[in-house]
Amino acid sequence: MAGAKMVERQSGVALWRQIADRMRLAINNGDFDETGMMPPEMTLAARFGVNRHTVRSAMAALAEEGIVRPIQGIGTRIERRDRLRFPISKRTRFSQGLGNQARDIENTMLEAATEVAPSIVAEALGLPIGTLCVRMETVNSADKRPISCATHYFPADRFGKIGGVFEQTRSVTAAFQALGVSDYVRRSTEISAIHAEGEVIRHLKLSPGAIILVATAINTDLAGTPIQFSRTRFAADRVKLTVEPEA
Repeated sequence: MAGAKMVERQSGVALWRQIADRMRLAINNGDFDETGMMPPEMTLAARFGVNRHTVRSAMAALAEEGIVRPIQGIGTRIERRDRLRFPISKRTRFSQGLGNQARDIENTMLEAATEVAPSIVAEALGLPIGTLCVRMETVNSADKRPISCATHYFPADRFGKIGGVFEQTRSVTAAFQALGVSDYVRRSTEISAIHAEGEVIRHLKLSPGAIILVATAINTDLAGTPIQFSRTRFAADRVKLTVEPEA
């Protein structure tokens, strides 16, 4: 992190949050792997041109995320775990995508409700405005660590029971199969990066302002009919998304 850029004081983003973002990136890049420790607060304050209190706030946010851990009399140790590799491909499946990278993979449903599809969802699924869809909220974890949370939409006339089936199977793929869809494919995926807000912070156990990767996807059955619109938020410090070429 030598030669760290000065923070942008007129950007509208809190200084501690900017510093936390840059330190998180530096940790992910392996900048401190040689020592396994973060530089002292005074050193970081000088690099970023801020006071120690601002640096301390940034470090507290990283500690809350489990990225670093302060040790009395020693300093701040990096607790970073290697990020999981999650492939985005024609047949993206959460459990299969993680493969043997985790021993315990868990898919939890938080809520399922039938409601009018938002216009962006109706358009993506090729449905008339006002069509009912099943909205399902889920959290996916690997080895007890939350990796992603997602909002899914399914056409209600075809998948009205998917919430109950998912609760039993803990798998969208298995739920589709139980409801007559033997296989499905990814039509499109758009990936962006934003700061975590609201319920995402709680579901993924992040600190305010942590970076998340957002994958907005549309899946279709093998006849090409859209059957699922999903927006998945990944904790950026825990997952590395890789786009794989189609077979």
